[in-house]
Amino acid sequence: MKRAIAWFAENHVAANLLMVMLIAGGLVALPLIQQKTFPDITVDMIRIGVPYLGAAPEEVEEGVCIRIEEEIHSIEGIEEITSSAAEGACGVTAELIDGYPVDRALSEIKNAVDAISTFPAETEKPVVNHLALMRDAVQVAVSGDVSEETLKVLGERLRDGLTALPGVTQVEVTNARGYEISIEVSEKALRRYGLTFDQVVASVRRGSLDRPGGSIKTAAGEVLLRTKGQAYVGDDFEKLVVLTREDGTRLLLGEVANVVDGFEDEDKYAIFDGKPAVLVKVYRVGDQKVLDLVARAKAYVEEATLRLPAGVAATVWQDGSQALRDRLDILIRNGRAGFILVFVVLALFLRLRLAVWVSLGVPLSFMGALALFPPLGISIDVISLFAFILVLGLLVDDAIVVGENVHRHQESNEAPLQASIAGTQEVSVPVIFGVLTTVVAFVPMILAPGTMGQIFGTIGVVVICCLLFSLIESQLVLPAHLGHMRTAATETIRSGGSQLAGSWSRVQNLFASSLERIAKNYYTPALERVLEWRYTTVAIALGLLFLVLSIVASGILKFSFFPFVEADYVSARLAMPPGTPVETTEAAVREVEAAARRVKLQLDQEYSVDGRSIVKHFLASVGAQPSSRGNPTSTARLPTSSHLGEVTIELVGGNQRPLSARAIVQRWRDETPAIPDVAELTFTASLFSAGDPINVQLHSPDVVQLEVAADQLKERLAKYPGVFDIGDSFDGGKEEIQLDILPAAEALGLTLDDLASQVRHAFYGAEAQRIQRGRDDVRVMVRYPEAQRRSLADLDNMRIRTPSGGEVPFYAVAKARAGIGYSTIKRANRQRAINVTADVDLARGNANEILADLQRGFLRQLVLDHPGVQYTLEGEQREQAEAASSLVRNYLMALVLIYALLAVPLRSYSEPLLIMSVIPFGAVGAILGHLMMGMNLSM
Repeated sequence: MKRAIAWFAENHVAANLLMVMLIAGGLVALPLIQQKTFPDITVDMIRIGVPYLGAAPEEVEEGVCIRIEEEIHSIEGIEEITSSAAEGACGVTAELIDGYPVDRALSEIKNAVDAISTFPAETEKPVVNHLALMRDAVQVAVSGDVSEETLKVLGERLRDGLTALPGVTQVEVTNARGYEISIEVSEKALRRYGLTFDQVVASVRRGSLDRPGGSIKTAAGEVLLRTKGQAYVGDDFEKLVVLTREDGTRLLLGEVANVVDGFEDEDKYAIFDGKPAVLVKVYRVGDQKVLDLVARAKAYVEEATLRLPAGVAATVWQDGSQALRDRLDILIRNGRAGFILVFVVLALFLRLRLAVWVSLGVPLSFMGALALFPPLGISIDVISLFAFILVLGLLVDDAIVVGENVHRHQESNEAPLQASIAGTQEVSVPVIFGVLTTVVAFVPMILAPGTMGQIFGTIGVVVICCLLFSLIESQLVLPAHLGHMRTAATETIRSGGSQLAGSWSRVQNLFASSLERIAKNYYTPALERVLEWRYTTVAIALGLLFLVLSIVASGILKFSFFPFVEADYVSARLAMPPGTPVETTEAAVREVEAAARRVKLQLDQEYSVDGRSIVKHFLASVGAQPSSRGNPTSTARLPTSSHLGEVTIELVGGNQRPLSARAIVQRWRDETPAIPDVAELTFTASLFSAGDPINVQLHSPDVVQLEVAADQLKERLAKYPGVFDIGDSFDGGKEEIQLDILPAAEALGLTLDDLASQVRHAFYGAEAQRIQRGRDDVRVMVRYPEAQRRSLADLDNMRIRTPSGGEVPFYAVAKARAGIGYSTIKRANRQRAINVTADVDLARGNANEILADLQRGFLRQLVLDHPGVQYTLEGEQREQAEAASSLVRNYLMALVLIYALLAVPLRSYSEPLLIMSVIPFGAVGAILGHLMMGMNLSM
């Protein structure tokens, strides 16, 4: 290393070229670096989805979910299996062991699922894929007082235009119902013409099709044969022939049924700023840059708005680039201020030219690190910028040591170049090993597992890259510059004793003399006294250490797993009891939105931003919760259902708000009145969440015990101060009519399968076809008219067709009994499970302390009172446990490596232990700082 130092110092061209390479590498890499709000989080999970349309959750669980679980549970690499049986769909998630090859697990799971041959006939083909998180870039709200069809058409037109833009690959229309063609056949029509649902379905399939017929090879060439008769719109289906009579007359579908070319039979819509709306979402995919992506989308939306009909607007909503810009601006501004402070401090105690060269190590290190971002897959985001600020003060340490030692040699009248070489070589070993020990301290962050490990890893990689390039700069580039720098005496002669140089010299002398006076009059006597009373000093230090540890253990200083990151969008998510009429959900959503508007009026009266309101837009959704991305492992809730609702408000940027988003949410929560029969109402203002602060999963084969235990746990949580938004993953279910066949029906040749299929066709519908119309997959359903599917009396009025062609009243061959079915059934590790969740106000409570108290007494007794019930901690607590155990293990290894790195240059076994003793006392200072500033400790 000493030879390399001398060679670069003597060959200043090589040193300058190395410096230029660092700068050029950063500048070249800068356009290639991805831009994101947060780093991409990958999850090692395989998701299996099986549609079972029209089936109740218990049917889905027994017919699909359990069969998949039993088939895949023995596959190597699976750590945990969770599943959710919802109305019409089964979702199974297999979480893999950390580090297990995803492609291998995906292949094995897919083969196992494809081998299942006992799925019910009505299920669709299973979809097995690696679970990927969708990354929103920007959303556009298309709103106006126009029909639902017009809004959807305009939204699709905007989607197609955005997709055609260069660099935009994934766009979808949300909060809009899918297209569906419903062939509605009344019971009266079926009886009049002697038809059955199966006959109507068969006529559609026979008459609506495109089919190739091969080719005829003639002398003139080959001619293709093709049958083209596929119906695509309602009018085409009305012209299909249902049957042909003996006299040659034909009965057309339009004479038998009412063909409705409309939307799927579900309750889902959105209201944006008081007007009906659909959302167009643009996603960031792969290496796309969010700033460029959003800029293109905004430019197109601005142009497309001019072509929209009168009364329809396209508004940019949930702009991911704005959140990134705001945070980039804050972090860059703080980083710039930090760099200036570092330079000023250096300039006060070092020669100005020396301070410039020492400070130059900071941007050089940053540029070198940026050059490695593309190959390492690191992006410009909040976390990487935080890492730059974190390492800012560390980067000048090695350069200061080198620069000060070189300065000392030069002041001894040595030749500048030789002084630079000798001064750098003299401190090279402690500088190199000092940087390496710091690098080792950040290695455990890279090795941390799970979601939080990926975030910690970004910080660790950025810091390590900066430190290594700082070491290169201080050992190879800085000596060359210092070796060709004029001495202080030369600078004085050449400056001619200018007034500016003299003034700055006097300022430096003032600070230097002040520092020397403090060192001589205060520090040195104190150091001598401490050395004289060394045992007392050690005792005081240990006492302070134990005092601080007791403060942490007592709970005076709170601990939170991940710090709260404020968002510019705050939401209220509402869930009514399953089966609630959509009108009731609408009324509840209106109450929540009205409370939000009252808060807006209050804020407008108290605050304003340049004469503008703090609240920019409102979005109310019924039948869906569009902003709820949820935990990737969660499959507990349907994405759409008539009992779900949400209200989201957009705020001005965080750097412009006089009030925090959390304070606004608290006002909103206080302003919202009690909503009758609401099952769950949660408010959120966080940009990122590692999971619910409190998430206790109860699992047992006995569902009744689970429900009772979950209710008791919720009651107990409600007694803790600061705990709010208490809920669970159990949906009580809808009222249901359970059907069974009577013995009399068997004499007519009817079976339970006949009864079930005919009832399903009448009330849910029989899928006659599925057609591709443009970019839309449109189902063609045959069922009763809507008016005959809204009353229990319609079931009694139904006629059941017998195999002999006769018909009998439903009540003559079947019996119906009322019951309550589950809306969603969640399973974990092949047992039914319920997750009890809650949020915690950090000013009044602490999740870790609450859960520790629960585990000491209540949960232990709960397990004893309900045999078969067990519990695990999920959500944030699970992430915390995984990250903490890994970090502790990795930091123990790091301490061993630090000891080795110190022992080598010191050539001692005991001295490294003395030096490492400062580590716990450094933690003491950090803890006391958090305590004085009223901050929580976090990972």
